[in-house]
Amino acid sequence: MILPVRVVEKVWGRAKLPPPFDAFEREDGEKIGEIWFEPPEQAPELLIKYLFTSEKLSIQNHPSDTQTEAKGLGKQGKEECWLVVAAEEGATLGIGFREELDEAAMREAALDGSIEDLLVWHPVQVGDFFYIPANTVHAIGPGCSIIEIQQNSDITYRLYDYGRPRELHLDEGLAVADGSPYPANLHQRLPEHGHASLVDGPFFRLDYVDGEAPDGLRYCYPDKALVIPLAGEVLVEGELLHPGECAYASGLADVTFAPEGRALVAAPLG
Repeated sequence: MILPVRVVEKVWGRAKLPPPFDAFEREDGEKIGEIWFEPPEQAPELLIKYLFTSEKLSIQNHPSDTQTEAKGLGKQGKEECWLVVAAEEGATLGIGFREELDEAAMREAALDGSIEDLLVWHPVQVGDFFYIPANTVHAIGPGCSIIEIQQNSDITYRLYDYGRPRELHLDEGLAVADGSPYPANLHQRLPEHGHASLVDGPFFRLDYVDGEAPDGLRYCYPDKALVIPLAGEVLVEGELLHPGECAYASGLADVTFAPEGRALVAAPLG
């Protein structure tokens, strides 16, 4: 089942999108920042989207399930991950701090704008993958095209927004902000050849498939899967899926990957 798409305008988005998304461009020149795939009712826990940036996103963080439950909001935490699928020269992602900061230091830096310089801005290229735990302070720089797989939550705390006239959430964000450096083991590179396990819990599984999926991987997705082609076509339960699309499948038993193609496969856990 190919998932419906939602186009989301953002101040940091692009007026022109790269193929195969150029058909979504608006005649009024409004900036498109995200292309969402509406979560299917069989897997509502995950949201998959593409992000396209021409400016920096706000410096922000997200709460965990435990923290939102403590506030009476239910499980609305957000852990996410990013795969860079295109990057202009000099593109960076800001994740974690250069040194340990306490809440008071983060507040002062957010108020005077120096928080931007205290983040570590990681240079990126196609194939870079980052897992972003809840509470991590982060931002995406300009010139990036990214696939984001996340817990399906819209709770974002903006700590700093470069003077844009948008609401900040300093008290809420700092109450749950992690002032630590980003763990190096949460950054991977896609292999030049072969499959890779990118995320294995606690909230979802994500795998990179290079060519036809091995039987062992199919057993990891026995009853549900979200399939995202990166190159080449994928046949999902009789429907032909192309790059720029996403489909739900009731497991991988009836999914055929192109021998020379590449794709992501994801599913919620628990």
